[in-house]
Amino acid sequence: MIVKKEKINILIHKFEPVYNEKSKILILGTFPSVKSRTASFYYQHPQNRFWKVISALIGMPTPETIAAERKMLLSNHIAVWDVIYSCDINGSSDSSIRNVVPNDIAKILKETDIKTIYANGGKAYELYNRYCYEKTNEKIIRLPSTSPANAQYSLERLIECWQTEIKIES
Repeated sequence: MIVKKEKINILIHKFEPVYNEKSKILILGTFPSVKSRTASFYYQHPQNRFWKVISALIGMPTPETIAAERKMLLSNHIAVWDVIYSCDINGSSDSSIRNVVPNDIAKILKETDIKTIYANGGKAYELYNRYCYEKTNEKIIRLPSTSPANAQYSLERLIECWQTEIKIES
């Protein structure tokens, strides 16, 4: 029998959250994908549907640059970050995440007007509740993941689910 060893890497989240003092909602992922780590920005895997979903909620075209993505978030009072500061992970696989050190989510809540926190997927929801809830005392709303690994949700279904929960105020 051949046993294939997984390559687990200990990684640190190397880029800052997107927010400002006017942010009203916070969307949390788990940890950046390989593509996002390379680009140093959120949701950069070409098959991740995050930017298409947010664009649909706002009623704007999907941004084509990181600068446009950042501007779209901030101008619509949306903050984006990840639950995890560092962890052991195999590639981009959330199921391989081990040895979690959480980000200081309470810090961003103190510096903003954030009223609601959303989890982009079940793993972000689980990790927030395990590592962050006690420090923030803020509940999180679970949304279906925009990850390409969540193939059971079409783009249309994702948009419908996210629209049910998120109300964007300009």
